[in-house]
Amino acid sequence: MTGAEFLELLARDASPVEFEAPLLAARVAGADKETLAALEHAKAMALQVRGVLESRRRREAELTALYETASDLAALTDLDEVLAAIVRRARALLQSDIAYLSLNDDERGDTYMRITDGSTSAEFRQVRLPMGAGLGGLVAQTATPYATASYFEDERFRHTQGIDSAVADEGLVSILGVPLTLGKRVIGVLYAANRCVRPFTRADTALLVSLAAHAAIAIDNARLLAETQAALAELKVTSEQLRVHSGSVERAAAAHDRLTALLVRGGGVDDVAAVVAEVLGGEVTLLDPAAAVLTTTAHGKALPDDDLAVFVEAVASSRTVDGSGVAAAPVLAGTELLGSLGLRRAAPLDEADRRILERAAMVTALLLLFRRNVAEAEGRVRGELLQDLLTSADRNPADLRDRARVLGADLDRDHVVVVAEVSGDRSRLAQATEHLASRNGGFSVLHRGRLVLLLPGSDSDAVGELVAQAVQVVAAEPLTAGVSGPVSGPQDVAAAHDEARRVLDALVALGRAGERVRAHELGFVGLLVGDRPDVAGFVEAVLGPVLAYDEERGTALVETLDAYFRNGANLVRTRTDLHVHVNTVTQRLDRVRMLLGDGWQEPERQLEVQLALRLHRLVVRP
Repeated sequence: MTGAEFLELLARDASPVEFEAPLLAARVAGADKETLAALEHAKAMALQVRGVLESRRRREAELTALYETASDLAALTDLDEVLAAIVRRARALLQSDIAYLSLNDDERGDTYMRITDGSTSAEFRQVRLPMGAGLGGLVAQTATPYATASYFEDERFRHTQGIDSAVADEGLVSILGVPLTLGKRVIGVLYAANRCVRPFTRADTALLVSLAAHAAIAIDNARLLAETQAALAELKVTSEQLRVHSGSVERAAAAHDRLTALLVRGGGVDDVAAVVAEVLGGEVTLLDPAAAVLTTTAHGKALPDDDLAVFVEAVASSRTVDGSGVAAAPVLAGTELLGSLGLRRAAPLDEADRRILERAAMVTALLLLFRRNVAEAEGRVRGELLQDLLTSADRNPADLRDRARVLGADLDRDHVVVVAEVSGDRSRLAQATEHLASRNGGFSVLHRGRLVLLLPGSDSDAVGELVAQAVQVVAAEPLTAGVSGPVSGPQDVAAAHDEARRVLDALVALGRAGERVRAHELGFVGLLVGDRPDVAGFVEAVLGPVLAYDEERGTALVETLDAYFRNGANLVRTRTDLHVHVNTVTQRLDRVRMLLGDGWQEPERQLEVQLALRLHRLVVRP
């Protein structure tokens, strides 16, 4: 049996339990252990592939729904139809029993049900909620998503007779609600609910937040269209104002269409910045939460401190902030802050331009979320491959090469292994090194409590410095790491990792924190921890100047050192041993001091010199 049965099962999208059939058939047929083990491995890999395909199908469905929603907004003709499509998609994607959307009524001071999908209760469809009551009131007050696995047992929000009666009549148990926001103002709530206990995941919350953002855009677009129609009705008395406002609306519509098209075709944050800069006329900059520049349309200009302060205020307040010649909007995904998007131009922003900037920030948040999800998935795959390189000595090298090639890496190139101590936020460190590895065609993983990187290159010092620079922002202290390589081929990675790990252990034991070294840079300790001890290199590193001096001038400095240590550093006994005057011994030792440095007789250096002399006598010379 070759395991081809699993490919057939994958091809017809069989259920997980069906993947046991080939293995059971082999056992019944009396297959040997090797065959069963191979089938077991093939089954595991097939189930893993099935899981990945299932996850991608779900992600594709989610992205399709978001793109369809964005297309609906681009062709907005009926607000209720767009909101109904959003609610319907929310229910389908979250696989919930019911989904619904409520809007705030500012005139009556309460909240009413606007759209439902899957509802069977007339009482529920007609319910009106007092402000601050029920789960929706909690979401509206805090402008934060909220989920409960058991509505009637949850005491963290205020229950009322009218709301509880409607919820009971609908038979709802688990409910998730996310706010519809325009700027900092909550205008309603989007819900998904089930008639049984089924907790909602973070992924469910993130998806519902994205759909809620589209719903808020639809409502805001409808408001803008209504304002435009009102302005047209007053054309005779406000013709100049109408011209300005119409131009703003046209810019908003054009920007909205272009940003929507950008989402559909899979553009990036650079494209968003370019669109905003072209539509609004100015320089656009995107900063991450730590105020580092992610992208900018400015050429060779640093962000002035006054402008940076506006970005910082937008991040701190989670709202759009206007400064002198600059405006910045927070880039938010639900309650998660991903950065800030700012526009620098001489003319102040009007309301429509502000909306364009805020919509661009919202699109940027979606793109950053998509990019992060892709990066996390690739990081996991790269980490799994590196784990196999480190721990699976019997794995097929050709299989490892093929897996690396899919990720854009060539294991037959020279690579350097870095093993580092973990200090600070492990999650942020892992993200920083995963980004570094992905950008350079390498691999990163947390292995046995330490950070392990495999990066292409033949200069181990340069690779070590590259890793140190990548983690210096998130690390609690300077990077301490053992470095090994270069090595090529999947078979040598594990041995190089073991050597780098031993070098790191030696650094920790010697109290040399903040250093990044290879085995030979540890002196005689490197001979003990190195996988391939470089005896000649060690002798040259310790005694090189003395050996060269003897060879060039025919002197006997090495012989004198040998006799000096052999006679317990006693000058008189050394003189007798060499049959020279004591002044000659002293002069030779002074020359050694000039060649090796003043500290050559300190205990640690002296031990290295004696060891190098012994190795030179036993190994280097015939």
